[in-house]
Amino acid sequence: MLIKNIDLVPINGKDEVIRNTNIYIKDNEIIHIGEIRDDIEVERIIDGKHKIAMPGLINSHTHIGMSLLRNFADDLPLHDWLTKKIWPTEANLTSRDVYWGSLLSMVEMIQGGTTAFCDMYFFMDEVGNGLEESGMRGVLTRGLIEDEGAKRKLDETRELFKNYHGKGNGRIKVMVAPHAPYTCSPDFLKESFKLAKELNTGIHIHLSETRKEVEDSFNLHGKSPIRHVYDLGLLDIHTIGAHCVHVDDDDIEIIKEKGLIPVNNPGSNLKLASGFAPIDKMLKKGIPVALGTDGSSSNNNLNMFEEINLASIVNKAVNLDAVSVPAIEALKMGTINGAKALDLEKEIGSIELGKKADLILIDTDKPHLYPHHNIISSLAYGVQASDVDTVIVDGKIIMEKREIKTLDVEKIKFMAEKHAKDLVNR
Repeated sequence: MLIKNIDLVPINGKDEVIRNTNIYIKDNEIIHIGEIRDDIEVERIIDGKHKIAMPGLINSHTHIGMSLLRNFADDLPLHDWLTKKIWPTEANLTSRDVYWGSLLSMVEMIQGGTTAFCDMYFFMDEVGNGLEESGMRGVLTRGLIEDEGAKRKLDETRELFKNYHGKGNGRIKVMVAPHAPYTCSPDFLKESFKLAKELNTGIHIHLSETRKEVEDSFNLHGKSPIRHVYDLGLLDIHTIGAHCVHVDDDDIEIIKEKGLIPVNNPGSNLKLASGFAPIDKMLKKGIPVALGTDGSSSNNNLNMFEEINLASIVNKAVNLDAVSVPAIEALKMGTINGAKALDLEKEIGSIELGKKADLILIDTDKPHLYPHHNIISSLAYGVQASDVDTVIVDGKIIMEKREIKTLDVEKIKFMAEKHAKDLVNR
């Protein structure tokens, strides 16, 4: 495949824009960037005129099956939102609910330029089935909240790993996901860590999302949630820390020391009034902060371009500093830093020779993107999810000219609506 005459933002560490270049893809790999090559036989040409190529966006923390609860429980404090509305409804979830809700989210993510995600939810085998069908790349993590079925949940994670890790030509990975220190005892957190070591995989966990969570941790353990999991040894393996909003300097030193990847979720944190993560401080320490949407029941969408925008502009206001989290850093959060979170930075997250062909084409021939002064600024501050024209994952086109090639969008919308109505009436 040849993508010709394209402006490229490779996110390759040089913060550069390559104008009017050509990208060659063979099988699932990027094999040449630059001049037209007569010695490479091409089966398919995509004209890149009026388009920008960039790495596919990576949603590093979400709950995609929760799309069925979008617009269902809004304008509530997080604790009430969870305990009074979400958890009681989720108690009635079926595997087919999660299948159709997850497919709905995959349609939304593909249309918005997201090529990979890290999902924490239930019935993850159904998410895996949908993921195979969609052609996306993803990390599956079965959320583990400790109760009388805790051992069964660990066994389900082991089974999920056996059945799905490496599937879809390697597009699917599995990690272990103890929900949070406030829903898992120290012993259960250690059991989760042991399982991750056994499977040679990573951990995905919520950390320090709300002020209440941090205060409760100090009351119960005499330390912050991040210091707590550090002392338990949980951070001795690759760990994705969702949120990391209420962190102090000691927490940030632990994050840096252990290579914990924090995932900023600005849209969700704003809507649930959780607060503002000190992203600028972490980035300046060299911590590769990633970006996520959280679930679409707390955010109401899975729009990563919106998160890139918020990640930059919110921190400017909070820090009273107009150069805080510049556009290029926000773009890195949604691409290469996300690849680091998913432990896939050698494969995806930038457009470079030898990397997997996970990339998107943005249509810049839109009034709101003229004039074309600064492409980096345009991507962070102007581009909308609806400007994504083409999505390529693992070298395969899964959306072209806004048409998804892998999924039946109309059927998915119909089934998701049906299951959502059934779920809230159970």
